[in-house]
Amino acid sequence: MKSQQSTQTMKPATAAKKLGVYLPATPASFQEGAVSRAELNELQANPPEWLRELRANGPHPRPVVAAKLGVSIAGLARGEVTEPLTTEQIEALKQEQPEWLVKERATQAEVRKEAARLKNLQQEKQEKKASGTERA
Repeated sequence: MKSQQSTQTMKPATAAKKLGVYLPATPASFQEGAVSRAELNELQANPPEWLRELRANGPHPRPVVAAKLGVSIAGLARGEVTEPLTTEQIEALKQEQPEWLVKERATQAEVRKEAARLKNLQQEKQEKKASGTERA
């Protein structure tokens, strides 16, 4: 719904991204109009049937596919997964455990482990600085 009020609106692609859905799979009425912040909030709070269906079964956009598989978006590309996938296709990949998926999951686990290590190191530095035990 296009509004001439001072209400801030966003493009359907932006709204789809915020909702975590694949834009071409949304209804034409969603794809063709601007979405206000209030409309987006309403969709998030009370998703209509089409939105519940897309979130449950897909097709899912790459960020959602990557998250469901436990890999990065770049990892999907390295695995040559370039198209949106349905929940069924994602589950099939999880069952098949192709070599690329195993490798990318291991890579992602290492990335998360390193990020946690660096975060802990930073926290320790801040705690030492706060307690005055760190010397300049």
